[in-house]
Amino acid sequence: MIHAASLSSSGLCTFGLRPQATGSSGKFGDFSIQSSPGRFRVRAVQENGGPRRLVDIIRVVPELSRNYFQSPSRRALFGGISLLGGFYVAQTISLSFGALGVNDVIAAVLCVLLTEYVTKFYYSRPKITFPVALLNNFKMGFTYGLFIDAFKLAS
Repeated sequence: MIHAASLSSSGLCTFGLRPQATGSSGKFGDFSIQSSPGRFRVRAVQENGGPRRLVDIIRVVPELSRNYFQSPSRRALFGGISLLGGFYVAQTISLSFGALGVNDVIAAVLCVLLTEYVTKFYYSRPKITFPVALLNNFKMGFTYGLFIDAFKLAS
């Protein structure tokens, strides 16, 4: 009885969960979902601006992102974030493989392959889109991070 009172004071009754007293319920009681009229209604998709389906929302996302990145300040901000993200990944890879002393050669080969593939991908495009430019910024930050780490190891 005390537990049911604490549940009702905690707000579970507002979601339609109400304790029922039954003989086989044991210590805590059974809960049933009771829906009140007007709550949790399921409606069909309307053509006149009603609720959208998930597929419709997914189709709208590319247009929304294109409109979002029209601003030069946002493009510069995300370009800088991409550059610093590449720097961070390079430092993480360098420190983790350098500290372990295992598979250094494999990590170096993978880093070189990554940078060369991104360079080929970037320069083989007839038109540079914003996501491809972000990938190139990531590569530049990655390469810069590896050079900085090489200078730290040489000193």
